[in-house]
Amino acid sequence: MFEITVRTTFSAAHALRLPDGTFEPVHGHDWHTQVTVASDQLDDMSCVMDFHVLHAALEEAVKPWRNNDLNRCDPFRGPSPATPKVNPSAEKVAWCIAEQVTPTLPEGVRLRRVSVEESPGCVAVYLPGESG
Repeated sequence: MFEITVRTTFSAAHALRLPDGTFEPVHGHDWHTQVTVASDQLDDMSCVMDFHVLHAALEEAVKPWRNNDLNRCDPFRGPSPATPKVNPSAEKVAWCIAEQVTPTLPEGVRLRRVSVEESPGCVAVYLPGESG
């Protein structure tokens, strides 16, 4: 099996809805993201896939969030600020990236992992197909 990884960083704010229904203060991060894909076979260029194509898919996934408040962006935005549709945790950011990148992958290439570091040493990872 072969793997490739692309990375990007975007700046965005968020405020998690806490279990008691209140929100933490809005705060910002530089979100360092990585997407890893794999294939058992290499393509006609002897690659898993074109790095540029994968990087463009990652950039497109995070584009609406760049320099924004995630609570006000899809898919996190709910009917009101007090009721987010999706709580914008690092875990959910990773999952949302996976949901957007996966359909862009060439046949035979599969998503292995998406990682999101919201602050130094605080990394969330989404592993498609894994259950815990």
